[in-house]
Amino acid sequence: MKFLVPLIFAFAGVGAGVGAGIVLKPAPEEVAVSEGEGENVAEGGEAAPAKEPPKKSAEEEAVPTTEFVKLGNHFIVPILSESRVQSMVILGLDLEVAAGQGESTLQVEPKIRDALLSVMFDHANAGGFSGRFTSGASMDSLRNALREAARKAVGGDMLKDVLITDIVRQDV
Repeated sequence: MKFLVPLIFAFAGVGAGVGAGIVLKPAPEEVAVSEGEGENVAEGGEAAPAKEPPKKSAEEEAVPTTEFVKLGNHFIVPILSESRVQSMVILGLDLEVAAGQGESTLQVEPKIRDALLSVMFDHANAGGFSGRFTSGASMDSLRNALREAARKAVGGDMLKDVLITDIVRQDV
């Protein structure tokens, strides 16, 4: 009996999760047909062939304009309160750079990491990782500051964006 109750709760939880997933599944999108698009009719009453969108050449489709560079280790930022570590924030970042610039970006990774850590420490000291630190405004300001610092460290416009791929705050 001691093992039966947790088993019943586990099955009930799984059943509730599946039921919620089915109920909350988004409805399939319907394709709206605007006036004049439904049927293409030629002057003689015959159906005219549908217009096809212009196709891109295989070369245009195959050549990416950017590439992503994963920074090797996560960034660890301590959050201090009254000279004591209150919590730790761990961030994973990727850099979006111009195509073909990934290797040259990795060559200056220590310089980039230093600039990014400086921004993260400033953000932490300003209270950016306190409270609802994943709110849109807080994340946008952090992302913008990281992008500008990384662009200065790299030098030039080869850096397009800084992507925050992981973020965790662990209270100590």
